[in-house]
Amino acid sequence: MRYTRTAMSLHWLIALMIIGLFAFGLYMVELPLSPQKLKYYSYHKWAGVTVFLLVLLRLLWRITHRPPDLPAGMPRWQVKAAKAGHHLLYLLMVIVPLSGWLMSSAKGFQTVWFGVLPLPDLLSKDAALGDALLWVHRLLNWLFMAVVAGHIAAALKHHFIDRDGTLARMWPGRRD
Repeated sequence: MRYTRTAMSLHWLIALMIIGLFAFGLYMVELPLSPQKLKYYSYHKWAGVTVFLLVLLRLLWRITHRPPDLPAGMPRWQVKAAKAGHHLLYLLMVIVPLSGWLMSSAKGFQTVWFGVLPLPDLLSKDAALGDALLWVHRLLNWLFMAVVAGHIAAALKHHFIDRDGTLARMWPGRRD
């Protein structure tokens, strides 16, 4: 059994956006302060809010559409690890953008989605809290990328070593 087309589409769109956001975040933080850097931060926030909304949609879809069962015969520890990994991915997909929004609010930079829709600040301006939240946001992102790397490694292991069809369930295009 495969994931639904909607689940696959959301998975791959969110995955590409998250990896792109991480790479873009690494790039933009190293730039000297300039109007261009501030523009990049706005783009990063717009994309982060978009990912957050797509993740909420994905969570709603996941709640209302049961995912396919894991392959029969998968060792119990792998089943537990897969479930824990997925729960951690969903948790990080929610708290990483929230940590960025909180940081931005505390630093006094309102998030205006696509330059049109101002989002409410979640915190009052507080420079010290903003600096602390910057580190929280960075640490959460590194943890997130480590969990994503583990997720990718597990998918590739199941595809190339176990050959159990786990990756094919989420790969678009091919029908069983």
